[in-house]
Amino acid sequence: MAESKEKVVEENTTLVQKVTEGGEYFAVAHIFASFNDTFVHITDLSGRETLTRVTGGMKVKADRDEASPYAAMLAAMDAAARAKELGVTAVHVKIRATGGNRSKTPGPGAQSALRALARAGLKIGRIEDVTPIPTDSTRRKGSRRGRRL
Repeated sequence: MAESKEKVVEENTTLVQKVTEGGEYFAVAHIFASFNDTFVHITDLSGRETLTRVTGGMKVKADRDEASPYAAMLAAMDAAARAKELGVTAVHVKIRATGGNRSKTPGPGAQSALRALARAGLKIGRIEDVTPIPTDSTRRKGSRRGRRL
């Protein structure tokens, strides 16, 4: 009776492209800032491979603080440190709000996450707003007369 032993292969993410002297290695920082949480997701240029992903909820304990600028700053600092370990020197930033038929303005953590990426030593390339804006949307939440306070 032969036991099949599976080899566990641990993947080490390394960036294949070597940076030339004086050159920059770009990645894309996707910042999703809603009013409930802030995600900082750093991928390669194609967006296919995730280098690191940190949320505000991973950094603070209280649920009400997940979307705060402080939590977003901690998340962005953590993500930037991990990206720099992998050899990223510069990022293009894509900021996104909830969008759709909900809020089209980014949450409170968007600006502080962007500042934290810059202060961590990553060069900022392009900044782009990629909030999904519908041409014609589904019906909004609330009655015909709106939410009455």
